[in-house]
Amino acid sequence: MDGSARILPDRLNSGFSSLIKSWETLLLAVAIAVFIVNTFTSPYFLDPWNLSDATFNFTEKAMIAFAMALLIISGEIDLSVAAIIAIASTAMGYAVQLGAETPTLVLVGVGVGLACGAFNGLLVTRLGLPSIVVTIGTMSLFRGLAFIILGDKAYTGYPADFAFFGQGYVWWVLSFELVLFVIVALIFAIILHRTSFGRTIYAIGNNPTAALFSGVRVQRVKFVLFLLTGLMSGIAAICLTSRLGSTRPSIAMGWELEIVTMVVLGGISILGGSGRIPGVVIAALILGMVTFGFGLLNVPGIVMSIFIGLLLIGVIALPRVLSQLVKAKAQ
Repeated sequence: MDGSARILPDRLNSGFSSLIKSWETLLLAVAIAVFIVNTFTSPYFLDPWNLSDATFNFTEKAMIAFAMALLIISGEIDLSVAAIIAIASTAMGYAVQLGAETPTLVLVGVGVGLACGAFNGLLVTRLGLPSIVVTIGTMSLFRGLAFIILGDKAYTGYPADFAFFGQGYVWWVLSFELVLFVIVALIFAIILHRTSFGRTIYAIGNNPTAALFSGVRVQRVKFVLFLLTGLMSGIAAICLTSRLGSTRPSIAMGWELEIVTMVVLGGISILGGSGRIPGVVIAALILGMVTFGFGLLNVPGIVMSIFIGLLLIGVIALPRVLSQLVKAKAQ
């Protein structure tokens, strides 16, 4: 089965099939519409520096979403990503108190992310535990460790050059995070759509048993995907901590919902087996612009949370609702 497009059940008619297969086109139209609405609702939206600031609303989350997309396509999920950011940031903050410089902090952030990803991967691939249960547990574990270490305190005093990762600009309004986002998107797009490893991920998501009997080392591939998700969470922790300039145990609280929404909105099937990275890129842009637009209009953060929740439910429910409509029409 070709995993390059959003795959649909055979029972759906060709019109609906064409609609979903052009999911990225629909997302692009929505992105343009959101951009136009933001342009008319706020006179400050088109300012180049404001648009640059808007990218911070999605770049860190999107980098994790790319790895999460591969994991979900394979039939697994990781809900501990925001908690990995918290424990990685806490570890970097502790290292700062010991006198660590920027290169060491980067190694700590990446290392903790990889270690957490490996821990999740081992529990899922070696013990055969459901990933959703495992990562809900490690979400509480990692976040709890951050709260135990920090309590109501915060780590500060990061080196001045460490701020470049989250606050630096490569050229004019192009931030380091935005450039990193583009590079990471290209890397994951190549991995998923241009390599045998990517084809293996689709095969596992569509039918893990058939993939296993075809000689695919299913558990090893899934372990690597958990490692990638942990790695990207560690990199996001570096960028976010650098941007904030401090570490608190509540850092990135609730991000797992936004990241999963970004992935599903991008056309990645929550059941696994299909989806594309370009869709996730466009979904990230949409959520980033919506968040920034709400901010310019002084809309309370809780409204954004409600919007994200409804969007996630809607995107997951839409294919099923349309499928039932098609059935009813056929009868």
